[in-house]
Amino acid sequence: MTARSTILASEQKTAAWGAVFSMSLCVAMLIAAEFMPVSLLTPIADGLGATEGQTGQAVSISGFFAVAASLLMTTLAGRLNRKWVLLTITTLMLVSLALMASAPSFAVLMLSRALLGVCIGGFWSLATAVIMRLVEVEHVSRALAIMYTGQAIAAAFAAPIGSYLGGIIGWRGVFWVLVPIVAVNLVWQWATLPSLPASQRQTFRSLKGVLTRSYFARGIVAAVFGFAGAFSMFTYLRPFLEGVTGVDVTMLSALFLVLGCAGFLGTWAGGKFASQRVVRLLQAVPLLMGLSTLGLLGFGQQLAVVAVLLAIWGAMNTVMSIAWMSWLSQNVDDAPEAAGSLIVAAIQAAILLGAAFGGWLLDHLGIQATFIGSAVLCAASLLLIGSGRRLLKPD
Repeated sequence: MTARSTILASEQKTAAWGAVFSMSLCVAMLIAAEFMPVSLLTPIADGLGATEGQTGQAVSISGFFAVAASLLMTTLAGRLNRKWVLLTITTLMLVSLALMASAPSFAVLMLSRALLGVCIGGFWSLATAVIMRLVEVEHVSRALAIMYTGQAIAAAFAAPIGSYLGGIIGWRGVFWVLVPIVAVNLVWQWATLPSLPASQRQTFRSLKGVLTRSYFARGIVAAVFGFAGAFSMFTYLRPFLEGVTGVDVTMLSALFLVLGCAGFLGTWAGGKFASQRVVRLLQAVPLLMGLSTLGLLGFGQQLAVVAVLLAIWGAMNTVMSIAWMSWLSQNVDDAPEAAGSLIVAAIQAAILLGAAFGGWLLDHLGIQATFIGSAVLCAASLLLIGSGRRLLKPD
């Protein structure tokens, strides 16, 4: 290899990792845009003359569009270069945030959230397949962990920062702050993402073909139970902490910060172990999340124990995403886009159904039933994973 070719190869590797980091920032912005309105629900409702219930529906509508987009994106994108598809998704996120910040009515708010849902589903359906093309096989888990660091950052800081800035510059100002960051991210992606021509046209038959693989179908169901279990508990964590642990707003924020920051430990563990021990990670996640949830029921009045259990739960919550995407990259490497579309749609649906299930239990049976239901769902996920052999592609 000549000196010039060595330099070019080094530059390509640097650009590839730059693209991975640009995708991590995109993840942070998507997660922040999706969940930050939760901490601004009341002022948004007041500003648009809507009820908090209506505003909550507008916030959650992004999830429905994310499910649809994750199933349709790779099919509708056809043979379009994946670089330009990702740039289009980031551009739509920019438009969504601008609409959200300037929304003159509740209808425009709903439109902005629908657009955001398309961005969320579209990005995640392509993300793992793109990562697999950016870096060498042995570095895919590390690259996925870097990408999911954006999720950990947003989970830890988006809500408290949004709430704090909302009190200073108003809820519209919070979303205007995100607009230039996404604009910078768009330029960064344009500069670092290489050309990613589609290898083949995806069809609904491609999706069906992947879903008929028994090991993949089993994995999808296990992932659904795992994510549903996580969000049936997490969605209603605040009433538990306020009603059972008895924390005030300051301590509540501190506990959520502990949970969010533990996600950084999860990204480290996912990046380090997912390549060689993905089955062990998949087993550990529902086991530790279920035990942590039951531990909260048993020791919910002991603040120090609650903090430790939330840290364990938060780390596993991040590991869960990395582990399942690493499993996909290792076992459906011949059809990553089709598999990515299916698993992202399943996860988004699981989040919505898990939150609805937990809410039903809370309304009819109480917070203890909600947490027990979450642990049962985690147990179901663990049973489906089993030894892990039935989740692996045949040799």
